[in-house]
Amino acid sequence: MSLSNNSNIAMYNELPLVNNETDHSFEMIVDGQRAFIDYRRTGDTFLLIHTEVPEVLRNRGIAKILVEKTFKYLEENHLKMRPFCTYIQSYLKNNPDWKRLIDK
Repeated sequence: MSLSNNSNIAMYNELPLVNNETDHSFEMIVDGQRAFIDYRRTGDTFLLIHTEVPEVLRNRGIAKILVEKTFKYLEENHLKMRPFCTYIQSYLKNNPDWKRLIDK
């Protein structure tokens, strides 16, 4: 990974995560584009349905950052999740510590 990619990742990490309750999504605006995770909420559990990153932003690590920020938000707010999104399921296989947030 080049130095430029590392600085982009650091910059993306600084972008705020927004819980857009109207659209039922966790989102970040990156270079004017919306990257998001669609969800449905049932009590204190979020059903994470789909992760979407615009094509022009793909392969920059944005989906990973979006998922990590979402997990941190859930944890900080004492919330749980059920991962239906295949990207999030794959992320959890590689990062099993986050499975503690799964509502059984």
